[in-house]
Amino acid sequence: MVADAACGRDSRELEAPTFGNLLRRLRDGRGVSRERLAFNAGVSASYITHLEKGDRGNPTREVVEALTRYLDRLDPLTAADRRQLTDLAGVGTAETVPTVDELRGALTPELLRVLTMHRPNLAAYIDTRANVLAWNDSWADAFPGLIEDGNMLRWFFSNELAARVMVNWDADVRQAVRWMRGLIGRSGNVGGFTDLIQELGQFPKFRQAWSEGGVAFAPHVWTLDLRNPVTGLRRRVFAQTGRLDSGAYPGHLLAILGLGG
Repeated sequence: MVADAACGRDSRELEAPTFGNLLRRLRDGRGVSRERLAFNAGVSASYITHLEKGDRGNPTREVVEALTRYLDRLDPLTAADRRQLTDLAGVGTAETVPTVDELRGALTPELLRVLTMHRPNLAAYIDTRANVLAWNDSWADAFPGLIEDGNMLRWFFSNELAARVMVNWDADVRQAVRWMRGLIGRSGNVGGFTDLIQELGQFPKFRQAWSEGGVAFAPHVWTLDLRNPVTGLRRRVFAQTGRLDSGAYPGHLLAILGLGG
């Protein structure tokens, strides 16, 4: 594919975040050997090797805390990396990621009424893989072509209108990729995101953002500068994101409500 050629690598090489590859990145970034990390965490060097290769079960909380303490002593961990390391350590207890149809079926009439009541402001429900599940007219108008595509991350990279609509497209999509990494760890199911990562891997800009390796967690309120692709008029939207932790699929549904503009 053209995108793959531009990147110089096959999109299948993209790695989903795991406890092992994050631990390896943090260790390499601090220039510490497996042996030294193992000694200071009270485990064997072979155990660290198995963890980094992903061929050993998830570590206990005590081991994670010991690894974190030593890595943090060498060079303070960011709050996001610390949280991601803890999240990814618990992937073995993950549930199967529900399908888009299952999640749409879990949206109650009360939840759907919120979308209507929020007009003329933007409002939508998405899942942790950025699939758009339900929306109001204002949301559809703000992101032309998104509803037809069905996935917000894919729309960012595949639709030429995205760069015209999103005033700060480059910064916004890089931030979205960092949030994606955080959601993958928090979901506890890396496998549920594999297909999406490989699909997005055909886009050079995604590969570039993914290769940066950053992780972040969306704040409760964030800003988004949008442009009308026809008139060129700009507006600033203050978006509020919230996880729905009740109902049939707690934690898999996200509500985004936008104010302003």
